[in-house]
Amino acid sequence: MAGPTQPQVTDEVWDDDRVKSFLNMQSYGDESEDFHILLKAYRGMRPADFKRFLTFFIEAGRQPDATDKDGRTLWDIAEKHRQGADFIKIRAQAG
Repeated sequence: MAGPTQPQVTDEVWDDDRVKSFLNMQSYGDESEDFHILLKAYRGMRPADFKRFLTFFIEAGRQPDATDKDGRTLWDIAEKHRQGADFIKIRAQAG
């Protein structure tokens, strides 16, 4: 039998505490912590949840344009993804 071993969950509740919990993630090795947190949130959240997260991220003094070890921002990576446009719009709105 092929496919995932667990059913996909699409109606999860992301309250503010759960969204903010991403701010406590730590990076691996010498990776920028801000970039790591943004990437994890991007990969794990729907656009509406990510929008709330980005507000908390910026309010916490984090850098939304942090780069990875190759000099790429999250937004550079998102440009290459089909769903990335929604996240790039959120970044533009956040200023």
